[in-house]
Amino acid sequence: MEDSRQYKSAEDWVNHLLAKGKYAFALHQFRADFPEQSDTANKFALKRLVDKEQIISIHKGYYLIIPPQYRSKGILPPTLFLDAFMKELDRPYYLALLNAAAYHGASHQQPQEFFVVTGFPVLRPTQKKGLKVNYISKKEIPATLLDTRKTEAGYLKISNPALTATDLIQYAKRVGGINRVATVLAELAESIQPNAFDANLLQHVPVTALQRLGYLLDKVFDNQPLANALYMALQNNNAPLFRIPLKASAPAKGFASDERWKVILNTTIELDE
Repeated sequence: MEDSRQYKSAEDWVNHLLAKGKYAFALHQFRADFPEQSDTANKFALKRLVDKEQIISIHKGYYLIIPPQYRSKGILPPTLFLDAFMKELDRPYYLALLNAAAYHGASHQQPQEFFVVTGFPVLRPTQKKGLKVNYISKKEIPATLLDTRKTEAGYLKISNPALTATDLIQYAKRVGGINRVATVLAELAESIQPNAFDANLLQHVPVTALQRLGYLLDKVFDNQPLANALYMALQNNNAPLFRIPLKASAPAKGFASDERWKVILNTTIELDE
């Protein structure tokens, strides 16, 4: 907690945070540093900064500080505030899907939306100034399958390449369908090591996602080292393979299936160039 007497105003306080490399704050922190001010005075002080577009509220009682270089956008990239925001909410999280794939070198198209995996209860999407952050809830966030990246605001947790691949398949509908996912996976596969398919991954990922990934690695990308490593991992962990459609949302009746992966070939994969 700071001594608020050193600050001439809320603006002064916010600039002080910014100078320390902090891009966000919670209302309770502001209150603690201005204990002599009433709640009404606090609200007015913050509203003035919102009106001047120096701060923006993205969640009840949580504000982003918008430095001059982001003023024209009126919002920060999520990579600058996500970690601090999730700490404030006391939630585990990781940046996922196309956003994580981009960090691993598979940035086929820069996504307009951000996807963050966190726990329950479900968080409503953050939608402000053209930015959309979608939250996907999982029962368990596997810390052992996450990578940590340094950002100018601190750190960011992202799914490792293998978890990113299986998430993309599991949530294909959220990012434009199995064809788009396959296009990204073709690049992402270069960042996956065969030993990434271990008991730890299999414990946290649906077998159906692994079957589809195995089929793509094997028959579409012709990546035998990864396909074989994944198949061996499924065998070693006694994972039962049932017949499942390649495209989860399409009819599967009357289509042939792949013998090894038990994947029903109810769509043709065409990779975007």
